Order: sequence, then structure tokens, then C-alpha cells
Amino acid sequence: MRRHAALRTNFTTINGQPVQIVEPDANVNLTVLHLQTVAASDRERISQQLSTAEAQRPFNLTTDSLLRVTLLQFAPTEAVLLLTMHHIVADGWSLGILIRELAYFYTAIVEGRSPALPPLPIQYSDFACWQRNELQGDISEKQLAYWRRQLQDLPVVDLPSDRPRPAVQTYKGATCPLQLSPTLTQALEALSQQSGASLFMTLLAAFQTLLHRYTGQEDIAIGAPIANRHRSELEGLIGFL
Repeated sequence: MRRHAALRTNFTTINGQPVQIVEPDANVNLTVLHLQTVAASDRERISQQLSTAEAQRPFNLTTDSLLRVTLLQFAPTEAVLLLTMHHIVADGWSLGILIRELAYFYTAIVEGRSPALPPLPIQYSDFACWQRNELQGDISEKQLAYWRRQLQDLPVVDLPSDRPRPAVQTYKGATCPLQLSPTLTQALEALSQQSGASLFMTLLAAFQTLLHRYTGQEDIAIGAPIANRHRSELEGLIGFL
């Protein structure tokens, strides 16, 4: 939390405008739940229940720490660490940074070493200021107008189905995990390099082709999350970029 200002940030309103308030000191409140009486066969279930309850507990953006840390202590050598962050200070990319740096510090302390990571060149508030300045004037409106134009009147993707569609679309989706073998992955990476494309671009093209073959449609919109870290200075930054 000393390293990443976003994890020391709260949000309030001044003159009707939301502002970031960054605390200079990092205060970590570690909540420890002593669960030594829980049977070993029940630990996984109890962990899931407590983690779900913790994730559903709301944050007060003005007063709460937006990274909550809870330790489920089942035995002297077995515990579960729950890290709960509000999305306003972190994104998917940030989770990888948090886990990687936590593992680095933990390993160093266990081995009796003094952990030392290079200082971050910028903080999230620097990115927020840069982005706000970048979108001044009519630049933001031009970009919004472009995407409204591109995405208007998109046809519905008419995938064949083995059951009737509901009368009202709910947008309730699911996750379908897919694993590719190392050999196939290496071949796809080589194909991408030969084509001057990223692996993501190659896989997206294959997915678009698959959807086209199922539907016969040629105008198919696919949404994909992006890390929005276009500069090397942003790659090690926790924040909602």
C-alpha cells in the first residue's frame, strides 16, 4: 500500500465534483478469523462462504480502505488470505500486479531478505491527470461520436441454438474455459509473428471466422476488455486504467 497510491485513495465530492483523496500513510487493518475448530473436511466450504460474504460487503468510498485484508486461520500452517478491492482502484491487470508483488515480498521476508522493488515512475493520479488533459476540448466528443457511428444499427448475432430463446433477453452469461496445447499455442504464436499480428489478434480472427460460419453474418461485434496500458510506465501500476 505504500508502493501503490491507488490503494491509499478515497473519493469524495467537492463543489459537486468527485475528487481523489490520497492518504500519505499506509494503514493496513488485518482482520484475523480464528477457525481452528473447523473440521478439515469443511474448510473449503467455509472458505467459499466467507469469501463470498466478504466480496458482497459494500465499501464506503469516502471513509473505507478500498483494499480489505482478511486472514482465515485454520491451523498454525494453514490459512486463507482474502484480498478484496473495490473496482474503482483496480482492474483485472492490477490483480496480477498485486499477487506478483505480494508473492515477492512474502518470499523475501520468509527467506530473511530485505525486499526491494524499483520505485514506480508514476502513480495512478498522474495517469488520471494525463488522461483528463488528453481528452480536453472536442477530442472526447469526436471519439464518442466515432464509436456511436461504428456501433449503431448492429445486427443481432443469430447463433443456432438447441433451445428457444427467452422472450426477454437477460444478458445472463456463463464462462466456457478452453485450453490449447503448448504445441498448438507455439504454432499460433509463430503464425502471429509471421503475420505481424499479436496472438490476441490471431485468436480473435479465428473466433470471428467461427461465428461467421455458424451465422453467415459478416458484421459481428465482439466486446473484449483491455488493460489500457499503452506505455511501459503504466505496466506495473495498480489502478482502474
